[in-house]
Amino acid sequence: MIWSLIVGAIIGAIAGAITNEGESMGWISNIIAGLVGSAIGQGLLGHWGPSLAGMAIIPSIIGAVILVLIISMIFGSQVKR
Repeated sequence: MIWSLIVGAIIGAIAGAITNEGESMGWISNIIAGLVGSAIGQGLLGHWGPSLAGMAIIPSIIGAVILVLIISMIFGSQVKR
């Protein structure tokens, strides 16, 4: 379980860096984005590529990027109002 949280945090941090939203996300947000993004990515793209802690890395990162972009669009538009 601890290993899954660590891998989820790393995936979330990578997704934040790719989307340039990494500075505004904390570690808890990175973990949530990594774990939920992993589920989304593996659900959409399947389990291929290298995996750590039961998470396929490449689909997980893609899913986390999608999640971070969607969340930034929703909350980013509310901040600008």
